[in-house]
Amino acid sequence: MDEVRQSNAYNVSFSVPQVHRLRFTQDVFKTERDVLADVLLPSGGRPPRVQFWLDAEVARAQPQLQDTIRSFCNEYADRLTCIGNLQLVPGGEAIKNDIHILERMLKVFQASGLDRRSYVIVIGGGAVLDAVGFAAAIAHRGIRLVRLPTTTLAQSDSGVGVKNAVNLFGQKNWVGTFATPWAVINDTTLLNTLTDRGFISGFSESVKVSLLKDRGMFDELCRDAAAIRSRDLSKALPMIRRTALWHLRHITEGGDPFECREARPLDFGHWSAHKLEVISDFRLWHGEAVAIGLAIDTMYSSLQHGLDPRDARRVWDCLRELGFSLTAPECADTHALFAGLEEFRQHLGGRLTLTMLKDLGNPIDVHHIDRDKMRKAIDQLAEYAEQPA
Repeated sequence: MDEVRQSNAYNVSFSVPQVHRLRFTQDVFKTERDVLADVLLPSGGRPPRVQFWLDAEVARAQPQLQDTIRSFCNEYADRLTCIGNLQLVPGGEAIKNDIHILERMLKVFQASGLDRRSYVIVIGGGAVLDAVGFAAAIAHRGIRLVRLPTTTLAQSDSGVGVKNAVNLFGQKNWVGTFATPWAVINDTTLLNTLTDRGFISGFSESVKVSLLKDRGMFDELCRDAAAIRSRDLSKALPMIRRTALWHLRHITEGGDPFECREARPLDFGHWSAHKLEVISDFRLWHGEAVAIGLAIDTMYSSLQHGLDPRDARRVWDCLRELGFSLTAPECADTHALFAGLEEFRQHLGGRLTLTMLKDLGNPIDVHHIDRDKMRKAIDQLAEYAEQPA
């Protein structure tokens, strides 16, 4: 009581315990199905209550998967309770662009009687993980979420992340939450039916994280780019694992998992990538837009911040060797593209803060963009993209 009389203002720092569970499997619904069952903990003496949500595009590509999931539920009926029907949702950005799909997901949660100790297991690409994850994060202020990413991009990046969102007002991820998933399972079998375009798409994030965190990893990417492009899993899978672990390490050890500070270094190259997706009406996939964004910002780093031009060129060569075209007509509209700078600033608030490179593995924060030099970087990339490989 004496303290109360002495002060009317209290600032008390505290932390909330979090556990990030990441698993790697070869065949999660067959030889390693115990891995999934074991992350679903019983609660209050009752078996965990589980609901499966599946990307419709994945369901079409892997028609046996729905029966496989039902068999899993039947086999583990003594350990878990599967609630309601297997739910299908649109894949790709369509699920993030229609707010009514979010409403439908919430209605299904409510009708199924899901609660905070229930589990939503979502199987799909990054957009589906984002949207279903957002619905789970806001229902009852948080239903436990288990992610099974089905793309190289999601296994490398968004599946491991702590962000969920849908698009609104013509902007990527305008409405969303930070919420640590209960568990993430990166399974090799779920990648089997990816198109070549989809398989390659995730490795732009590998380039990104290597440029920020691990120059040796970038050197390996350059060396193995052609093998990865040809889907040599002996090269591709270890790179997905390293990329995912770097993202996990940044989230759990970087001191800013929910992006409260000015900078968000894991969004290197993303200010333009997000805008390119929108103004291309999502003709460009996220990984493809990120590849272009990385190429632009590495050259800008060379023109403005001292990155060796030879290293900038190596980044371009590596991305092209992986299979990215590095060209899009939307890049020519720099007026529309530069609007992405303000949207990027608004997302965090405060002053504009972008990540650039002083050297490979040596990122820096910058607060001003020389637009003439940025246009020069874009023009030089366009010239490069027109040259034969």
